[in-house]
Amino acid sequence: MKLSNWLLYACLILALPAHGAEGEPEGGEAHEGDPLALDAQQRATLGIEVAPAVRRSLPIEVTAPGEVEVNLYRTAQVTPRIAAQVVARHVQMGQTVKKGEPLVTLSSVAMAEAQGELLVADREWTRVQKLGRKVVSETRYVEAQVKRQQAHARVLAYGMTAGQVERLLSQGDASKATGEFALLAPQDGLVHDDDFAVGELIEPGRVLVRLADESTLWVEAKLDPADAAAVQLGNPARIGVNGAGEFSGKVIQFHHHLDEASRTLVVRVEVQNVHDALHPGQFVDVAIDTGESRPMLAVPREAVVLLQGGPAVFKLEGDDFKPLAVQTGVTRGGWTEITAGLSEGEQVAIKGAFTLKSLALKSQIGDVD
Repeated sequence: MKLSNWLLYACLILALPAHGAEGEPEGGEAHEGDPLALDAQQRATLGIEVAPAVRRSLPIEVTAPGEVEVNLYRTAQVTPRIAAQVVARHVQMGQTVKKGEPLVTLSSVAMAEAQGELLVADREWTRVQKLGRKVVSETRYVEAQVKRQQAHARVLAYGMTAGQVERLLSQGDASKATGEFALLAPQDGLVHDDDFAVGELIEPGRVLVRLADESTLWVEAKLDPADAAAVQLGNPARIGVNGAGEFSGKVIQFHHHLDEASRTLVVRVEVQNVHDALHPGQFVDVAIDTGESRPMLAVPREAVVLLQGGPAVFKLEGDDFKPLAVQTGVTRGGWTEITAGLSEGEQVAIKGAFTLKSLALKSQIGDVD
């Protein structure tokens, strides 16, 4: 036995009691002084299964750090088209809104003038239409029609919606031409930014509200150009968060220039934001399946436990389980690669490894008491 494995095993059994009564598992008698000596019946009772370590074809992945970004194709910025003053706020940062809901009400002198011109032009056009082409000249008819169309187009260009314009015209009241109008949500989404205050004068083009649909996000992964060459559009990807949560995604785009600082190529991965667990700006680990595979000596992931600060498996020799320190590689599809410490064909506990670990630790604790 290698010195590292001998030390690991010695640490686990050094303090075992002289008799096996305290450490014996349910369902049978343990070998005296050794809680890890279990016959077939005892193993079945404890739910421990054994199988040989085998070589399996596991997918080859390219790994890289990544950062979560908003999906710009599902993001909208709401800005005024004319200088206006904020009259009322209807949403706050973090609020979820639906398409068509009011976000902010503005007031503008330019809009008031445009609304008044529209009401005048609409009345003239209505009058000319009633008189008809036989009564009014062709010039007046066309002129009234064009002025009404231009006035209508102007209020739309200034920021009123078609619905708001129709309501203004249906009222037919010049006192309603106050210059107030509401900016509506162009899509469903979460309010990311709302950097404005009521009463503030806003210049054209300033972003008042930024909406983002976070149901689908982007992850920007920075790959070495050599690794990126093995990646193709549509390749599946795994997104890991703090070594715990994992999300599925796929490669959708490549940047066509290298990052100037890191000299890496950015690959964009689209990921479904299940349970709203991912957030823009978050750092993640990205693993992209290249579509290729290679044979590796592997055991089920649950066969590997942490002992003495390192990975280990429980190897069966006769009816006796022995903790075996191993070196691990990648984990794919529930299988963990073993790069050193275990040979192909050796019998290991593929289920119940944590039970074996608990038996050994329990014996240690019992001896200390």
